[in-house]
Amino acid sequence: MGTVSVAGRVNSRIPAKTGLNPKPKGKIRWTEPCPPGAAILLDFIRETEVGRSDRASYDVIYGHNQAKLPKPLTAMTYGEIVDAQAKWSKRFGSSAAGGYQFMRATLIDLAKQVTSISGKDVFTPDLQDRLAYKLLVRRGYPEYIVGKISLVQFAENLAKEWASFPVLVSCKGAHRVLKRGQSYYAGDGLNKALVRPEKVEAVLQEVLDVARRPHEPVEEPEARPVPSPGPKPKAKPVRKSGRFWTWLLTAGGTIVTGLKELNLVVLDWRVQIAILVVIVGFAVYAITSMPAVRGALGLK
Repeated sequence: MGTVSVAGRVNSRIPAKTGLNPKPKGKIRWTEPCPPGAAILLDFIRETEVGRSDRASYDVIYGHNQAKLPKPLTAMTYGEIVDAQAKWSKRFGSSAAGGYQFMRATLIDLAKQVTSISGKDVFTPDLQDRLAYKLLVRRGYPEYIVGKISLVQFAENLAKEWASFPVLVSCKGAHRVLKRGQSYYAGDGLNKALVRPEKVEAVLQEVLDVARRPHEPVEEPEARPVPSPGPKPKAKPVRKSGRFWTWLLTAGGTIVTGLKELNLVVLDWRVQIAILVVIVGFAVYAITSMPAVRGALGLK
């Protein structure tokens, strides 16, 4: 925790606003998505650097002094952090900030490389992840995945960027000859490796396996065939329709009943005709409303 990367020892007197775009340009544009293998490595780096890999890890500053800040790191803008970091080295011992312990000079340098970054961009976890991936690319992540550099060499490159990482073999460090397991910056009185080399080897091998594993394309669900409309049921012939005969017989029966039971024959012949017209009219309407009859008559 609280390690200082090599970038922190370069251009430490650069003014805070140097390299930062004064005007926001909307959302940051990236040409490289974060591959699955890199995502595993970024989680491991964050856990090694600040002791945790959850959401709170992105708010950590050197020495776990984030509670002394006026607001959380992830609520500050890129420019606010770079400006504040100018005093953190004296106040806290280092300017390291965020889940990946970015040094002030590193953030200034990244702002020059990624020209779409604005000083008004909020230092969100997503932004920190993408900046850290930029550092992985600088340190040879693509070359490691395709086999252009070895696991040992890539681990040394990471140790140069994140001082909590150990070298895997004896080599010349920033200040002295190192043994396996020591920080690249051992001897500066500030940094030491915070993870065993065996763990680094295991994680880097896992990263390599995941990165080289063919990713299966997402299968789109098969479109279900639209059922074709079935044949329309044939209308019954009018002569076979029960409804037709019911209404026909009802009309006829009503006329007979009226003449016989109600003694309509004693009424004026005009009244008789009017009653018969009404009865026959209802019967005709009911019969002609039947689909079979309308079809037979050519009506829609």
